[in-house]
Amino acid sequence: MTAQRAIACSVMRGGTSKGLYFHARDLPEDVATRDAVLLAALGSPDEREIDGMGGGHPLTSKVAIVAPSRRPDADVEYLFLQVWPDRAEVSDSQNCGNLLAGVGPFALEERLVAPSGDVSEVRVWMVNTRSRAVVRVQTPEGRVNYEGTTTIDGVPGSGAPVEIEFLDVAGSTCGALLPTGNVVDEVTDLRVTCVDNGMPVVCVRADELGLSGYEEPSDIEANVRVCERVERLRLAAGRLMNLGDVTNATVPKVSLLAPGKNGGALTTRTFIPRRVHDAIGVFGAVSVATACLIPGTVANEVAGRSVTSGPVTLDIEHPSGYFTVALDVKFTAGEPTVGLAALVRTARLLMRGEVFVPGSVWPP
Repeated sequence: MTAQRAIACSVMRGGTSKGLYFHARDLPEDVATRDAVLLAALGSPDEREIDGMGGGHPLTSKVAIVAPSRRPDADVEYLFLQVWPDRAEVSDSQNCGNLLAGVGPFALEERLVAPSGDVSEVRVWMVNTRSRAVVRVQTPEGRVNYEGTTTIDGVPGSGAPVEIEFLDVAGSTCGALLPTGNVVDEVTDLRVTCVDNGMPVVCVRADELGLSGYEEPSDIEANVRVCERVERLRLAAGRLMNLGDVTNATVPKVSLLAPGKNGGALTTRTFIPRRVHDAIGVFGAVSVATACLIPGTVANEVAGRSVTSGPVTLDIEHPSGYFTVALDVKFTAGEPTVGLAALVRTARLLMRGEVFVPGSVWPP
């Protein structure tokens, strides 16, 4: 008989996602062993994840691994891992801006960063995309505050604002803001815009797929013809976006676009990559919003926006409401560059303790 292995962790909600937060020092250095540990901790593979801490959905089957950073421009390093409920797979091929909202509070709670005044800045090096962000957390009297009046669609109630500013995420995965070099490409007979401002996204009009763009996620998932066509598009676009064979990758995302219905710039239904998001991811929203500001893109056409100079705020609609993104896209010799990308999330510490995994996975 082998005893179970206890591993210190925190359970946190970050934005519209939920996951386990670990110190890097508390997990195996060997990647294969680490992944086996995380699968056991979350209870995967099992669509219900009944024998672990996962929530049975990609949005609640996530992991953040945090460590002190040796970089002079960062306080902590953050590795995001997606644990899939339905298969024994752990992926590091994308970033997660929602769990990022919890990295700042976690770093402060765990004293990886000392609080400084009423609002503390945590400089984060995002390992997945090798880019930086600054997370600003309320810390009155030197303690993380989670209560407040800030609301975000997709999360009940309200909380303290967590401000996130992205410093250098444009092209961080694909090598360029517009990975194909074009504002519009024709891929699998569909007009699309491929964009990467922190998340590789393929923007396509919903009506080109025979949809209004206002359907419920479950209704789109039930449409086998649409799902198969979206997957063919994703696989073809992945190669054009310098991502190679993306059959087993979580990127690019495909976002179906329609005109805004409730005052937003436009409406989105986003595949992540084979389920349809109940909202929209942080970086997915940033990439779509960026495309809205570049003349000639599919997103720009759908939004019907005229390009203005200086920072702007865009509301990106999704199935649960909308996501507000602050952006400043500049043009030099006709080429777009991102001068600002920022947003507000909320986060909450739900539990702190130990998660147990079988000793056969990682002997104590």
